Parts: sequence; structure tokens; C-alpha cells
Amino acid sequence: MKRPSFYSILIIGFCVLALSGCSTLNEWSKGVLGVSTQVLEDGKKNAIRKDFNSDYDTCYKRVMDSLGKIHAYIYANRPDKNLIAIYVTEEDTTPVGIFLEPVDKDNTTIAISSPSTYARETIAKKIFLGMEGKLEAEKKEDEPKKALFE
Repeated sequence: MKRPSFYSILIIGFCVLALSGCSTLNEWSKGVLGVSTQVLEDGKKNAIRKDFNSDYDTCYKRVMDSLGKIHAYIYANRPDKNLIAIYVTEEDTTPVGIFLEPVDKDNTTIAISSPSTYARETIAKKIFLGMEGKLEAEKKEDEPKKALFE
């Protein structure tokens, strides 16, 4: 009996994944690449929320401006889910989800989700300050930090 080749096993594995549902395959591939938003969506029930007396578009622009000021790394922008997914910084890849939920034409709720309590609270504070126009741009260090012990 002939032993199956590596490619045969690979094709069978791919077929099994594909038949288990395209959503599962899609999230699996995003998870492998490190860009899945599922953990943020799952954590939305524990999100920090705040209501703002601004329409959705104004809130979106202020959030994006705040993210620029804090040098957050946007890895997914999902308008279909009202979600902006970020890493805290380019170096700190803790995922944080910013959900903009329109209440009505003049009010929007912003919900901040993350598996990390620290990241969720830190980003929420900065985004909410940015929404109020009180966020100062953070300086980005040009030189890497030196080790404490060399």
C-alpha cells in the first residue's frame, strides 16, 4: 500500500477546514496571521462604554484623530461591524477593539474591548479624552530604549 504524500494530506486538511464553514476558515486564517477580531467581538459584553452627543461620523473622525495622537496601530477597520481594531502600539500587539454604536442621528456610544484589562482601560481613557478634545499628542521616541543592565 502506497503512503499518502504530503500534498495529499495538505489537500485533505484544507477540504476538512473548508467544509467546516467559511466563517470558521476565515477566522482561522486571520488567527494564524494575528489579525482576528473575534476576541474583541467576544469581549464586547465587558467593554467600557461611554455615550457622546455627536453623530457617528464626527465620533469616527475624533477616534481616528486620537489613535494618530497615541500612535496606535490600526490592523482592522470593519465598518460593517462598527469596529476599529488596533494594537496598543506597533511594538505592543495587545488587541483593542473600538466599537462605535450609533444610538440615533445625534448620539453615539463608544465601547472599548480588549482581553487585557490594562489595555482596555488605558485606551478607553485616551479615546474618551480625545472625544472631549483634551488629548495631547504623545511623543514618539526616535531611539530605542536602552536595557537597564548591559
